[in-house]
This record gives sequence, C-alpha cells and structure tokens, in this order.
Amino acid sequence: MSQAKAEDADSDATATAAVVPSADARDPAYFHYYAQFVHQQNMLQDTVRTSAYHSAIIVNGPTMFREKLVIDVGAGSGILSYFAVQAGATKVYAVEASAMSQKIQKMVDRTDRANPWLKDRLQVVAAKIEDVKLPQVDTLISEPIGVLLVHERMIESYLVARDNFLKPGGKMIPSSGSIYLAPFTDANLWTQTMAKVRFWKQNNFYGVDFGPLVQEARDEVFGQPVVGCFDSRILLAPAIAHYVDFETITMAELQNIVIPFEWKVPFTGIIHGIAGWFDINLGGMILNTGPYAERTHWQQVRFLLKEPLAVNAYQTVKGWMRLSVNMSRSYDIVAELVTGEDADLSDPMDITSTEPPSPAERETPSGFGKRRGEWGLHEQVYMYGAELDYTKPEFLAIYSPESGSAAEVEMTDGTWEATVL
Repeated sequence: MSQAKAEDADSDATATAAVVPSADARDPAYFHYYAQFVHQQNMLQDTVRTSAYHSAIIVNGPTMFREKLVIDVGAGSGILSYFAVQAGATKVYAVEASAMSQKIQKMVDRTDRANPWLKDRLQVVAAKIEDVKLPQVDTLISEPIGVLLVHERMIESYLVARDNFLKPGGKMIPSSGSIYLAPFTDANLWTQTMAKVRFWKQNNFYGVDFGPLVQEARDEVFGQPVVGCFDSRILLAPAIAHYVDFETITMAELQNIVIPFEWKVPFTGIIHGIAGWFDINLGGMILNTGPYAERTHWQQVRFLLKEPLAVNAYQTVKGWMRLSVNMSRSYDIVAELVTGEDADLSDPMDITSTEPPSPAERETPSGFGKRRGEWGLHEQVYMYGAELDYTKPEFLAIYSPESGSAAEVEMTDGTWEATVL
C-alpha cells in the first residue's frame, strides 16, 4: 500500500472509530485470557481445528508458502507460524499482542537446542497488527474466528493486515467463511432456561417479593446465547448460509451484518429459537463446526426465544438476524421471525429496541405469528445437558402432518423430513 493510501486508510479508520464501538476497551482482559497456557492448550488440543490448519498450510505450501513472506495475525501459541515455516516460508512475522509472544520468542531463542528449522525464519512482533509497520507479504494466515464466526471481532484485525500488508494478488488462509442459521426445537433447554426466570417470580423469599424483577430477569436470561454441541435432529429445517468473503468484505460491512432467512418446516412443531454455527475455507479445505460435523472447541450456539413460535406442517418461516458490533469485542444481535408466506417483516434497520411485538403484530387476524429476540453474543452461557432420546420425532414434539394417508418422519441430511406414504 502506498503512503498516500495508508494515510487515507488511517483517516478512514479514525472517522469510523467515531461512530463504531471500538473493541479496544476489552483488550486487557482479552489479551490476558489468550496469554494463558490453559486456553492455548484448549485450542491446540482441538484436533479438528489444528489438523485442518496443518493440512491446509502443508498442502498449499508449494504455491502459498514456499519462499514466501508470511504474516501470522494474532499468532497465539505460534502454531500456525511454525506450520508456515515447515511449509517452506522464507520469513514469518508472528504478530501477537498478548504475553504469549514471549513464549514464541523463547522457542525462537532456543533453536540451537530444539526446532533448529525455525532459526532465522521466524520473527516475533509483540504488538497489535493495528500498531505495527511490516513489509508487504505474499500470504496472511490467522485463526481470527469466534462463536458464530464473528465473536471477539478478531476478523477486523485480519482485515487491517489485508489492507495494509498483503501484496496485490496475495493469499489468505482462511479466505472466507459462512454463518449458518436454522430453527430448532428443544423444550428441555427452554424449560431449564425458564426455570432460572421463575426463581425471580417468588413473592415470599424469606419475606421478600421479587416480583418487580421478573421481567428484567427474563430479558437477561433469555438474552444469553447458549453455547454447546447439540444433536442435529433438533433442527426443524435445513440451515441457510450467509457467506463472508475475507478477501473483499469491508470493515463497515463486517460491523453491521443483516442475514435474511426463509425456512419451510415439513411438520407441525414448536420453534424454541435459532441455532447457529459456521465454516471457514482454509485454502480450499473446509473446516465445518456444524452439528453434523466432528465437534470443535467452538461448538455451536443457540438463541432462545422468550416465547416459542408454533409452526404448522409445510408452513414458511421468514425473518432476519442483525448483528451490530459492541464495545465488548462482540456483537449485539436482534432477530425477527414470522410464519406465513405473506406475513410482513419489520425493516431490520428500523428496530432500535426489541420490545415485544404488539398483540396485533404477534398474532394477526390472518393467523401469522411474529416473534422478536435480542441477545448479546458476548453474554454466552454453556450447556452440557443430559443426552435425550431423539430416535423418534415425537420426543421432540414434532408431529407428522395428516393428509388422508400415513406419513413418516425420518432423518435426511441431519434434519427430520416428512414423507407422505
């Protein structure tokens, strides 16, 4: 990038920072977390993640790494930098702002005793990518991903590296990702969550009436995304995908994301919320974190509705999810769902508050249902519930439509499908 372009980019970044919440406020806690061995080990021992990156870097070695200059954005333990050297990189700049950079440096300083192949090929840069000056490189590598792809806002730093240090035509691993959303039913999870709210409904807790706090408690508890692996059979319809191209997406597009969706549910059931996960493209190799794939440390995430939404067989469910950056290195999320092909949706950019839809909005005379929810992606809770019997759809309160002949519900591509016999 030319000096003039760099100055323009700095100017644009300054202008954007005036209106977009900065992630910097949470940096001390964020970098302290990733400076700990226990958290780096958790990621390293995610064999799906680590082996996928290793395979991608080694397989793409001849074209993307051999005799190339490389930047590892947010190097963490340094594992991707080590892989890049193994793949033949001339020089790798391992950019890491946490104290873990000292651990990478220790590895480099002791190449006379261990890992001699690292000698003179790895340079540790103990800073944020936003604060450094580096040469133009041929390839960027990073693991900038969080829950639902975008949590922790590390992708923003990845884009800074792209815009400032990647040569024209340079390569990125990962090059893209997709967010997946699907409706789910899980009465057990919803009931457990509601039980937390009911505690605050007590009107005689040692003589104290907690009633005035019930609504706030419900907003808080149901506003916490539930992170954890789940059985794919709770999904009521195939997921829709929202593609994110890391090579072309702008910072502004990343900071306010709207994902429209439309699902057709082939049976009568109850939608308790929206499930989400993602995949990323590692040099032509896809790392998938969905409920059908081998589990990873990212798991999946579920967004519970305060009030479930009933759906009839073959009914269409439409809606949108909006993700807006916040100061907690994450996103505030709002979503709206309606049933019926002709139902009206609100404009996602007009919703500034998630006050429940009015009675007229919720259940219109023509029978359409509308639900709206709000969640803080950073306010995650973890769920490792007991295994339930999902072998029959009735255990999930999913019922086959009766159309004058018998109907069978069976698993197809990880979701239940109804077939008239």
